[in-house]
Amino acid sequence: MRNLLNFLKKFGNILLFVLLEAIAVYLMASRPNYHNIKLSKALNATSAFVHEKVNRATDYFSLVDINEQLLKENRELRNAMQRIYSNSEISTFSVTDSIYRQQYIYILARAVNNSVNKQKNYITLNKGILNGVRENMAVIGPDGIVGIIIEAGSNYSIAMSALNLDFRLSARLSKNGYFGSLTWDGKDINCLNLNEIPHHVNLATGDTVETTGYSAVFPEGIMVGTVSEFEVSGGDFYTVKVKLSTQFKKLNNVYLVVNLNKEEQQELESDIR
Repeated sequence: MRNLLNFLKKFGNILLFVLLEAIAVYLMASRPNYHNIKLSKALNATSAFVHEKVNRATDYFSLVDINEQLLKENRELRNAMQRIYSNSEISTFSVTDSIYRQQYIYILARAVNNSVNKQKNYITLNKGILNGVRENMAVIGPDGIVGIIIEAGSNYSIAMSALNLDFRLSARLSKNGYFGSLTWDGKDINCLNLNEIPHHVNLATGDTVETTGYSAVFPEGIMVGTVSEFEVSGGDFYTVKVKLSTQFKKLNNVYLVVNLNKEEQQELESDIR
């Protein structure tokens, strides 16, 4: 009690001044007069200034992630072009047609709906038939595989996510070419399972996994992810956990892949069957 009295005696005048100032500001702000208008304008201007600075700072720091994403995408595009030219007999021809021997066209789209917490997840995209989208087109992102188009409307389309129990894809170890079937077990949204890899294959965590291009859907060499762990599942094969390179919770812009040779390939394969 004595300490409280000493405190009030020492700082009482200051506390009284602060209290009176607060009352004065309250009275000014609570009445529709000239001072109230000026005070409101000052507060609004200060608030807008602070918000603007915060937004600019947020946009500035997000540029690091955007630039990194663009660099990865450019790297993948350069690698894809290198594979195309190295595998084509273009040295025999002299042409100026920019689409000569081109097999794939890419349609830019944006995810407007995306689920990751179900056993069968789907992605809604803002491009449809009017934009050239058809069923069974591959969907890829800047960092790797995303899914497959299963339904297309006039302006929107639905893709089966790689995080779907029905998703199947042929994938391989990039370092040695051994391939297997890629599936999701419905557990970890960051990992897929690569099956049918023989146990004599030299495996290591961090090995890159990519698409084989054996189907008429996904191009060859699209990034899937990296080996995170592996074990013998019985018989002569490994079960390989692949950490996805695509972060589905941050999915935004994607590419729909149009295979210009798809119909020819499927027709020939159906004749053989």
